Amino acid sequence: MSTEEIRRWHTSPPRNWSDIGYHYVILLDGTIERGRPLDIAGAHVRGHNKDSVGVVYVGGTDSDGNPKDTMTHQQLFSLYKVVTSLRNLFGPLTLHGHNEFSSKACPSFIVSEKLPYLVDHV
Repeated sequence: MSTEEIRRWHTSPPRNWSDIGYHYVILLDGTIERGRPLDIAGAHVRGHNKDSVGVVYVGGTDSDGNPKDTMTHQQLFSLYKVVTSLRNLFGPLTLHGHNEFSSKACPSFIVSEKLPYLVDHV
């Protein structure tokens, strides 16, 4: 999966969004790619798009499409880099999974359990 694939998925029917919903995409090898510009509200979590930055990692499902924590070490390192950079830019920020705001499984883990250092150090 690539950023462009996600962009096509978001901008095609039935969604027809103006752009990819996320501001950053972290690929399997840890590459960080830009999605939607930071000065434009995302489309990543209903009710919180205007006051948050959307970061997604490629994966999160097993081979049958069931939710599973598949985050690689490279993706985890890149997530730390993205969050640190955003905190340097915006100041203290909290970290949440999509599953805290809707009945979705993503990111397929509990953020506060997997990433306590990032959650506790706003």
